[in-house]
Amino acid sequence: MTPRAASAAVVLLVAAAGLAGPHQASALPDGGARSAASSAAAEGPALSVDTTTGRKAIDPNIYGINFADEALAEELRLPVRRWGGNATSRYNYQLDAYNAGHDWYFENLFYDNGTAQLPDGSQANKFVEQDRRTGTDTVMTVPMSGWTTGARNTACGFSIAKYGPQKANDAQWRPDCGNGVKTDGTNVTGNDPAETSIPAGPEFTKGWVEYLKRAYGAADDGGVRFYNLDNEPDLWWSTHRDVHPEGTGYDEMRDSTYATAAAIKDADPKAQTLGPVGWGFNSLIYSGLDQKTCSEKGGDCWNNPPDRAAHGGQLFAPWYLQQMKAYEQTHDRRILDYFDEHIYPQQTGVFGGSVDAATQELRLRSTRQLWDPTYVDESWINQPIQFIPRMRSLVDENYPGTKLAITEYNWGALDHINGALAQADVLGIFGREGLDLATLWDPPTSTEPGAFAFRMFRNYDGEGGSFGDTAVRAASADQDKLAVYAAERSSDKALTVLVVNKTTGDLTAPVSVTGATTPGGAAQVYRYGQDDVTAIKHLADQPLTNGGFTATFPAYSITEYVLPAGSSEAEPPTVPGTPAATAVASDRATLTWGASTAGSSPVARYEVYSGDTTGAPVATVDAPATSATVTGLSPATAYTFRVVAKDTAGRSSPPSAPVRVTTAGAPAASCTVDYRVTTDWGSGFTANVTITNKGPALNGWQLGFSFTGDQKVTQGWNGTWRQSATEVTVKDAGWNATLATGGSTAIGFNGAYTGTNPAPRDFTLNGKPCTAPGTSAAAHIAAPVGHAPGPDAVPDRRRTR
Repeated sequence: MTPRAASAAVVLLVAAAGLAGPHQASALPDGGARSAASSAAAEGPALSVDTTTGRKAIDPNIYGINFADEALAEELRLPVRRWGGNATSRYNYQLDAYNAGHDWYFENLFYDNGTAQLPDGSQANKFVEQDRRTGTDTVMTVPMSGWTTGARNTACGFSIAKYGPQKANDAQWRPDCGNGVKTDGTNVTGNDPAETSIPAGPEFTKGWVEYLKRAYGAADDGGVRFYNLDNEPDLWWSTHRDVHPEGTGYDEMRDSTYATAAAIKDADPKAQTLGPVGWGFNSLIYSGLDQKTCSEKGGDCWNNPPDRAAHGGQLFAPWYLQQMKAYEQTHDRRILDYFDEHIYPQQTGVFGGSVDAATQELRLRSTRQLWDPTYVDESWINQPIQFIPRMRSLVDENYPGTKLAITEYNWGALDHINGALAQADVLGIFGREGLDLATLWDPPTSTEPGAFAFRMFRNYDGEGGSFGDTAVRAASADQDKLAVYAAERSSDKALTVLVVNKTTGDLTAPVSVTGATTPGGAAQVYRYGQDDVTAIKHLADQPLTNGGFTATFPAYSITEYVLPAGSSEAEPPTVPGTPAATAVASDRATLTWGASTAGSSPVARYEVYSGDTTGAPVATVDAPATSATVTGLSPATAYTFRVVAKDTAGRSSPPSAPVRVTTAGAPAASCTVDYRVTTDWGSGFTANVTITNKGPALNGWQLGFSFTGDQKVTQGWNGTWRQSATEVTVKDAGWNATLATGGSTAIGFNGAYTGTNPAPRDFTLNGKPCTAPGTSAAAHIAAPVGHAPGPDAVPDRRRTR
């Protein structure tokens, strides 16, 4: 991707959706189209907010934007702004020049800032200086491909004079610059990278960071705080193929990250690094080398790509995080601070900005891919994505303590009220799901509806009124109609709640608030919607009864309720200490943690959670005890545990830092089981199971196992299959009844599922336990299934010249 042209209160946000017509300009007051509706609004789902539970900090850095202009950044008090995209991959700070790569005919381009004082006065410096004026932290992208732009000239990677006729060229500006594709559709190969670029290794990056530190101070003293480790390296074989025609493999990504990130930390030890900066969902699964190889070979390559096979069959993202952890263990220094992946909705027309009725509905629905385990992505991905929980699961299991970032995303149509509603929904999801940093790609102008989505979180009243910074539990009886988010504001103990209405008309719904200390009074009301897309309106106050109310939410609107906080000074318990594990056995572990300090009420109990804290606790102990034994665990399985304190009023502390525990192996097993899902199409799957007998020879066998999700066997082979609830048994088919010591047999089945498709557990052979390496459900989110990307999988995010 390239940069653009070179007072105490409770706040309730409600966005109500009615389809706006594509023919209507959303920059005008009548820029939407309310559905033909009766005089009475439809009944909407009940909404509830509970300030006593689900508490977690919301990092303000989730409200970031790439390349936001100064006026908008100042108005929004923009917390973070990113210098990123394809054009930054080869930016040369010494020359103030870059190569546009695939975005614009692989041309060298440069900024017109003069050269006498370079690198002072460069475009990158101006970027940082704007951020300093607006109090915004900078995410600066640094090169990692081994190349940077070599000169302030008009060179390009694929000269037609040198490499022959090509399918397209820069006819307006530089007619000799082609797109690197021959007229027969094959790529130009054998070009000379030195025609546009020069080598640039870690020392080049170190020199730049040292310069920025001299010019603006250290990262923790007003200087550049964040550094992206290049931009989408898994696409260099396409976006920068004039210098990096081969895909970036596992080993190159590890070695380049080690060298570049260490160079940054050497130059500015407090700087924060973000990687691997992949382009999307497939970046979690495949290396760039496998993406290139399988794009060329097709077919079964996507199921068994060669680079993955050469690295133990591990998907790319967990392998990458394990390598970053290994570096810290070896060098006693963390070099990766944020696990950063981009995401663009792959549903047809959503990112592209279409606003026909069907796409508007799809856009509002598709935000569920960020979190919802029941939402099967309506694209070539065709499976639940759960992007943010999935990222957290990967970190918890492979490199705990790493933060989560999405430095590029865009749900499209930011110039339309429909896009504004989707953007508000996305920002609410980011806060609720605990994302640590996000920057919208390609910012809206200050007058476009997308900018108002940010204002509803950052400046709804024009005086700095903002959404809260501590998330609390919020729920809707129907998330597809009214999606609700809530948070308290620490500056004045305000509670903020955001609701996105995804129906096609006005909805009337009750809003209950538990734990608030304001039984009466009235709420201030702010609204932005299709009736006037040019301003946020301050409306008449909303009366409150027992802290709640019933309201009508107009179609295609975002409504913000500001309730008087009264005496809502009640404090929850503090965060419990990080748990430590002892007495770890094959089926249990004892956890001990530091006690919480009581807030407004005494600490009543502690709850232990496996994975995140959205499900039921796996253990509970009454205070003052600070130790619990978790039982029912699987042998040789990794678990991540967190502890939450509850007080006598029902308020929850934020969750503790996680502890990762791997249970001991089971007693000598009678068999091993290799369970593999070979195909998964989002609602069904095919699995192959290989049984190896480790005990005495058998003449007749029965395999047993337990599903851990909502899964059913629909057809099985090489045995007689039976299922009762979650328990599955398979009896031999007669011809395969004999299993010698060390002998194996293969069986398989087709299955159906809803939600996620985790691996089974508790395998037995003739009633005796089996080991199943890699198949027990150590992660709370099953590994994704790779697919060939659709024809428009990587959105075109190029700029015009």
